[in-house]
This record gives sequence, C-alpha cells and structure tokens, in this order.
Amino acid sequence: MQPRPPQQYSVRNTQTYYVTHDFDGSAHLTTTLAHAIADVSGLDVTKTGFTLYDHVDPDALDSLFTPKEDGTPRTNGMLTFTVRGHQVSVYSDGQIAIVPPRRGPARQQ
Repeated sequence: MQPRPPQQYSVRNTQTYYVTHDFDGSAHLTTTLAHAIADVSGLDVTKTGFTLYDHVDPDALDSLFTPKEDGTPRTNGMLTFTVRGHQVSVYSDGQIAIVPPRRGPARQQ
C-alpha cells in the first residue's frame, strides 16, 4: 500500500498554507513539514538550501508530537518557530500552518 499524501490547502485571504500530517502513515512529521515548507517557498525539497536543523531539532519535534507508545495521541500541544521568514506552527493533531513573510505595501511611483 502506498503512503497517502498529506492533505494540503491554503486560505486565500490570509495566505496561510495548511497541511495535515498523517501519524498513521510512513513519513515522519518533520518530513511532512520539510515538504510543506518547500511547497510554500516554491522550491524543490531536495534543493531548498536549508535544513530543519538550522531552525529546530527535528528529532525533538517528532518526539514531541508523535503519539505515545500505547498509541494515545498527544493533545493540546503547539510549537511555533520561524523558517526562512515563514512562521511555522505545528499542532499535536498533525496540522501544520505556515504563514509566509509579510510583504510591505506596494510603493507608488
């Protein structure tokens, strides 16, 4: 059976990009996160020029939100950090929200 791709969507008015990690799938949370950041940045995930280690400890992030050993999901957890100017929020239910850097108002000539 092939792994399911994460559910992705963006909210047009806020420019916030959302993806939901599947904890029952084969990928780690940080793999889903790396792909989401690459998607938002418009970069190939293998050629992004950064690693998550530059911004957060991926092993700690995976451990923080992966369900407990008995399969019980983690609840009410959230971590926010910045990657390449993007505000990244990871929630214990697997939702990831990425807000791109704000651009200043267009300059008039």
